[in-house]
Amino acid sequence: MRPPLLSLREAIATHVRDGAQVALEGFTHLIPFAAGHEIIRQRRRDLTLLRMTPDLIYDQMIGMGCARALVFSWGGNPGVGSLHRLRDAVEHGWPHTLELDEQTHAAMAARYCAGASGLPFAVLRAATDTDLRRANTAHSAAVACPFTGEILTAVRALTPDVTILHAQRADHDGNVLMEGIVGASREAALAARTLLVTVEEIVPALGAGPNAYVIPGWQIAAIAHVPGGAYPSYALGHYERDNRFYQDWDGIARTRDSFLAWMTQHVLGSADHAAFLRSLGVAA
Repeated sequence: MRPPLLSLREAIATHVRDGAQVALEGFTHLIPFAAGHEIIRQRRRDLTLLRMTPDLIYDQMIGMGCARALVFSWGGNPGVGSLHRLRDAVEHGWPHTLELDEQTHAAMAARYCAGASGLPFAVLRAATDTDLRRANTAHSAAVACPFTGEILTAVRALTPDVTILHAQRADHDGNVLMEGIVGASREAALAARTLLVTVEEIVPALGAGPNAYVIPGWQIAAIAHVPGGAYPSYALGHYERDNRFYQDWDGIARTRDSFLAWMTQHVLGSADHAAFLRSLGVAA
């Protein structure tokens, strides 16, 4: 069945509810910034945010009060340093307290895989002798292998209420192509109860290069055509990452006032992602 083609505003309004568990995946590449900004504009609250590497978009969503909890494996501004809004929420409870569920990259991928497989947990060897298991007893536990007796680490499965991805293109039947660095996007898509995808373009035929996969249309709840939807991260074949933006974000987000002023002007003050890009002088 072909998924509906909706505006991003309609897709978020229809499928993302307050209190939902939401994964916006994309590893360095194809990060769904446009979708995250629309969630902020619609003032969603009490979300549990899942992501292998919380990037600037989660710093923005946390600082704007969208998140109740964060499930993650590394949180920082790549090559620059801290995510200041994440840090402020953890250290000072601003804009409110944030519950943390910290894992490794491998554990996040395994948790998505377990969710996609309908299993209650995944099993890892690598985390057994680290502090992560001892610090995260709500979602990690020791388990004995029934065959060897070896003590391993069990990590709770992840089944997002909604996974949101950004991809290069969709075809007229609603199939979606992702290529380049795909991270845990496939696992997060398969684990989700609802999958939303924003795309750079809609084409008659997908084509495929190396390191690519196709999400069939029957798996997708809605597609939104959002050129530039990953900016300031990058979309292979369309645009590069704006490294200057990542550097500048460190100063913008360092204080609450400068952060709120920037978000009010560029995100809340923009009707959609195209307007957001125009506010920054960026061509879609």
